[in-house]
Amino acid sequence: MSFKQFNLDTRINTAVQRAGFKNPTPIQSSAIPPALAGRDLIGTAQTGTGKTAAFVLPILQKLLSVPLQGTRALIITPTRELAEQIHQTIQQLSYGTKIRSVSIYGGVGAAPQIKALQSGVEIIVACPGRLLDHFRNQQIKLDKVEILVLDEADRMLDMGFLPDIKRILGRLPKKRQTLLYSATFPQEIESLARQTLRNPKRVAVGVVRPAHTVDHTLFPVPHHLKNKLLMELLDQTDTQSVLIFTRTKHRAMNLLKKIKRTPYKATSLHGDRTQGQRRQALNGFREGRYQIMVATDIAARGLDIDGISHVINFDMPGTADAYIHRIGRTGRAQHTGEAYTFVTPDDLVLVKKIEKIMRMTLPRKTLPNFDYAIPRPEYPPKKNKSRNLSKAHRH
Repeated sequence: MSFKQFNLDTRINTAVQRAGFKNPTPIQSSAIPPALAGRDLIGTAQTGTGKTAAFVLPILQKLLSVPLQGTRALIITPTRELAEQIHQTIQQLSYGTKIRSVSIYGGVGAAPQIKALQSGVEIIVACPGRLLDHFRNQQIKLDKVEILVLDEADRMLDMGFLPDIKRILGRLPKKRQTLLYSATFPQEIESLARQTLRNPKRVAVGVVRPAHTVDHTLFPVPHHLKNKLLMELLDQTDTQSVLIFTRTKHRAMNLLKKIKRTPYKATSLHGDRTQGQRRQALNGFREGRYQIMVATDIAARGLDIDGISHVINFDMPGTADAYIHRIGRTGRAQHTGEAYTFVTPDDLVLVKKIEKIMRMTLPRKTLPNFDYAIPRPEYPPKKNKSRNLSKAHRH
């Protein structure tokens, strides 16, 4: 099976070969034919399965088949990183054509985006907030959009973007093709799909359970010993490329400070970092300049970083779905990966849910020679009375 089965434009096939794509992944084999036929589509697939190319290739084929002026495709996505990544995939797969795209998101200056829009682009990849800003300032026209992609729809729901999505939908032509991708389908997404899509084809690949290329290990630990256990674990792990997840940006920052006191080269990715800092962190981690990246769930979905050997859940995520997306950062593209999760007594209910989804009991492990009996430090610490008295005498 090869990409030639899709009868794509020769320029696209050349770009596909140039990009090093060998054979279509299951989601590409399932989703590309109905998308090429003009069907609306609901796609369910884990990240790392080739989902982006599954909607980019049909878009490019349509634009090349009937060349017209104006913005004809809109891709809406939840995060800046994912928008930039999709934009790069479009540039890669449209190589040798005159198709132009722009990525639109907040956190950076609007001027380059406005300039690109004014010069004319066929494809816009956008986060909802900045897209609406351009609408309000009358810097964007979408009256010629023929294809709409809603990528990571459940993530956009989680981030509170659903009202913005509905405002954007109200500005698009009613007659269009819509492709909706979502890892999960809560009631609000099912409702959005019913209101937005016409007789959609459903394709689902590799859903519910995580990739079989990932080995999972739980490390039971008291909360106050997590930092100490992490340092011990890193010392015993091949730390070529390790992604560590925390639940809050505050904890991500604190953990990064501790890791930076060791010989490991580390960076972080969280909501308080500027767009330039995020890009620098991602590129450095992807290229191996950083061995470790500490991240919040902003990095859990959609980021295309091959070669991550280990994911460490320093904090358990809020849901079982979030766990699956986190550990989906490793074991990609037929590589194997390790997922280590620190588990406190408070996490046991969620562990049971994850094990139910995976239909297996996850192995528990303790580190040899690690002292799990170290007591929790007193808080607030008791004051040293004699020291305070000596201070008083000095004054």
